[in-house]
Amino acid sequence: MLPFHKILFPVDYSSACEAVIPHVQETACHFAAELTVCHAYVPLAAIAHGELVVTDPELEAKAWALEEDRLRQFACQNFAGQKLQALVELGEPGSVIDRVAQQQRADLIMLATRGHGPVRRFLLGSITAKVLHDVSAAVWTGVGAELAEHPARIPYRSIVCALDDSSEAEAVLRAADAIASAYQAQLWIVHVVATPPAYPDIDIGEHTSQLIEASQSRLRDLKAKVGVDAPHTVIDALLADGIHHEVVRRKADLLVTGRGHSIGTFSRLWSHLYAIIRDSPCPVLSV
Repeated sequence: MLPFHKILFPVDYSSACEAVIPHVQETACHFAAELTVCHAYVPLAAIAHGELVVTDPELEAKAWALEEDRLRQFACQNFAGQKLQALVELGEPGSVIDRVAQQQRADLIMLATRGHGPVRRFLLGSITAKVLHDVSAAVWTGVGAELAEHPARIPYRSIVCALDDSSEAEAVLRAADAIASAYQAQLWIVHVVATPPAYPDIDIGEHTSQLIEASQSRLRDLKAKVGVDAPHTVIDALLADGIHHEVVRRKADLLVTGRGHSIGTFSRLWSHLYAIIRDSPCPVLSV
């Protein structure tokens, strides 16, 4: 997967989209990757803005020309001097992103999630959700706004890798180690154990200790197999909360996690991925 060779940046001209432009610029330059910016549109948008009328027999061609001109201006303003390809496609954004990613053989898609602050915890754009579910390429999702308590830093200096117990963990750890090496960043590994709910008359302390020790042992074996020398932490907490805590504690600039695609099933991390992305105070790279 690494280094990245072809990056796809879907553009919707929102403030969230504009906020992640510096990350796209840095990533494309850092890996000397080919960059494609794309915009999905429907002619009705131009009609709504009063630029075209629905009865115009050349509606489709004029709408495409308007959108192409707008995207090229966007690319010139934000990626001046950088070689890229600008594509305007008619259709639903999620489907367009999937189609263009396949056509361009993109190995990384970078897009912004919507919302920020307290509200962001309850939001994940439907386009982001569709891309995470459908595409096979790695997906970088940014919060779209800098959080006061966790300012964004690029290039990355601290990276947290969240692992589960699935067979995907090895591939995720290799990816996290590769990107940490590319940036000469400190890598931290976190695993959150799943403990049964507590009952007043049942002491699960011993059971939890056994789960934690078993996870510690698996992580040590996995690190030895992959050849990664990075500190790891095992946390007894709700999955998204535990990962969020570790990201904040390590002042991480990037969170790397899995999506379950490599094992063809829904891993535990995948089932909580939306919550992990919503709650993360830093960008998330899901592989």
